[in-house]
Amino acid sequence: MILKLKRTPGLYLVGFMASGKSTIGKMLAYELGWNFVDVDADIETSHGKSINEIFDEQGEDAFRKMETEAIRKRIRAIQTGRPMVVALGGGAFSREENFSVLEENGVTIWLDTPLSLIRSRLANVSDRPLARDAEHLEHLYFARRAAYERADYRIEIRGDDPAEAVAAILRLPIF
Repeated sequence: MILKLKRTPGLYLVGFMASGKSTIGKMLAYELGWNFVDVDADIETSHGKSINEIFDEQGEDAFRKMETEAIRKRIRAIQTGRPMVVALGGGAFSREENFSVLEENGVTIWLDTPLSLIRSRLANVSDRPLARDAEHLEHLYFARRAAYERADYRIEIRGDDPAEAVAAILRLPIF
C-alpha cells in the first residue's frame, strides 16, 4: 500500500452523477473490508432533508457548504485510522477547497463514465436537481471533466457491471 494511503486510509470516488460511485463504492469497501460512506447520504441524514429539498429550499450554494463540511467530517474520521471508501457528490471535486483537502488525505479515483451511459441511467430519475434540464446536464458533464481529470487515478466505466470497475480499482498500484 502506498504511503499516502497508509497515512490517511481514504479512497474517494469522484465522477459525474450516476457514474456508479455509490454502487461501486459499496462493493469496493466490502472487498477491502473497509467502511463505505456516501457524502450525499450523510448530508440528507444530518439535515433531515433530501438533496432535492435542500436545493429547492436553500439553493446550491448552501448545499455546497454542507457538502464541504460533510467531507471534512469524514476526513477527520479517516485521519483517526478508520479506513473508508467515500462516494462524493458529482460537484464536490470541482470545488477547490474540497480538492485540496482530499488530495492531502487519501487517494482520489475518477469513475469516467460516458455521457450516453449517464443519460440512460438518469432517464427515469426525478430526484437529481441538476439533471432536470438535458442541456444543462450536458454542459455540467463537460465543464466538470477538467476537475475530475485531476484525480490520482482514472477508471473507465464501459457498462453497467460494477464488478468490472471494482476489479480495475483493485489492480491499481496503490495496494
